[in-house]
Amino acid sequence: MHSLTQEFLHFLKKHNFTATNTKWLVAVSGGVDSVVLCHLCSENKIPFAMAHFNFQLREAESESDKAFVTAFAAQLNTELFVKDFDTKKYMAETGKSIQVAARELRYNWFNELLDNFKNTTPHSPLPTHYMATAHHANDNIETVLMNLFRGTGIKGLRGIQPVQSSIIRPLLNVTKEAILDYAKTHNLNWVEDSSNSSDKYTRNFIRNKIIPLMEQAIPRDEMGFEKTMEMLSEAEMLYNEAIALHKKILLEIKGNEIHIPVLKLSVSKPLKTIVYEIIRDFGFTSLQTEDVLALLQAESGRYVASATHRIVRNRAWLIIAPQKTEEANFILLEKTDHKIEFANGNLQLATISKNTPINMVHPSPNIALLNAAEIQFPLILRPWKQGDYFYPLGMMKKKKLSRFFIDQKISKTGKEKIWVVESNKKILWVVGHRIDERFKITDGTKDILRLHFTSKT
Repeated sequence: MHSLTQEFLHFLKKHNFTATNTKWLVAVSGGVDSVVLCHLCSENKIPFAMAHFNFQLREAESESDKAFVTAFAAQLNTELFVKDFDTKKYMAETGKSIQVAARELRYNWFNELLDNFKNTTPHSPLPTHYMATAHHANDNIETVLMNLFRGTGIKGLRGIQPVQSSIIRPLLNVTKEAILDYAKTHNLNWVEDSSNSSDKYTRNFIRNKIIPLMEQAIPRDEMGFEKTMEMLSEAEMLYNEAIALHKKILLEIKGNEIHIPVLKLSVSKPLKTIVYEIIRDFGFTSLQTEDVLALLQAESGRYVASATHRIVRNRAWLIIAPQKTEEANFILLEKTDHKIEFANGNLQLATISKNTPINMVHPSPNIALLNAAEIQFPLILRPWKQGDYFYPLGMMKKKKLSRFFIDQKISKTGKEKIWVVESNKKILWVVGHRIDERFKITDGTKDILRLHFTSKT
């Protein structure tokens, strides 16, 4: 029995995969790694189907790969799914690199296929479906080195995992040399991806340049990468327990937002690591950790953004809120914003000259006319909360919003829908009700900030 077959059977036993309790969807490029994985599944009676994603990046070569995989599936008498996608068009639309675009497209499709498997066979005697990829030990070393050079947490340094949710990697402990030997021993054919020889991709550069140089100093069989990754994987368990405890102490979940007390976070140790582990869940990179740390000393309204979220300094808190304003309960309004959608409706902003003909005497309660000179951006749009106060127009004394609502005879359900706009910690408008005396238009006003609220109901 070939040593790779032994390793494959060991993986099956360790993770309790049998022909009667699982079905695999194997990602197949046509390269030697995925060809060997399919052959192992076939030889060891593991039920599987094949999935081939054609990125259409190498023109005739891509079509040749697809034809090879189609013939290979017929040879193994197994089901094949094929997806053609215009990767270059997707890159142009999203601005993402080849590697990122390819990974997103591939795994999005794989997840769709898995969902279809589960939906079409809900009562199948093979109820558990997995996406199987042919990542091997050499891939893992390359991944760890890439993560190390780019900057990563302990999760990146412990490398790829053999089982991760619904994705499995049965060859992860097998070397590329063993895979090639198995293929030659069993007279298997495969296709070579010409792009693998190009060093313009980071992974290829590490594979073709860095690792061979390392092997000149340390023979491959003497390297301790696998042992180190195993130890780091166990260390990560302890690390995650500690991080979970810090998150429990620091994070206050309010709807779809996270509120973090600045003072409590500032004294946490190790601060940089804790901050990174909090923000990485919301699309922030390790390089943005320093920017978030700077918010601890910043004034209200300062923020750092990822593709999906903002972290805003608001008084004694850092607030992590979705970028999609209709999902957020804490929204920054920039001077350049013209219209913002939020949970209760939309808010339009415009700066106009005082000489512009407008109704300044009895404006609608859904329109606020404010002295632009007194306003500091960014503004904050948020639901009111207990303890909030303002100076109602016409009054020289402050009043808590809770008392103002009683005076206005606003019902309990009505109060639940009220939002406020604030500037530099001062509420300038109780939306739909009253502006603040400190921001009213005066004889000396030159420019007016006009806010117009339109309710969803």
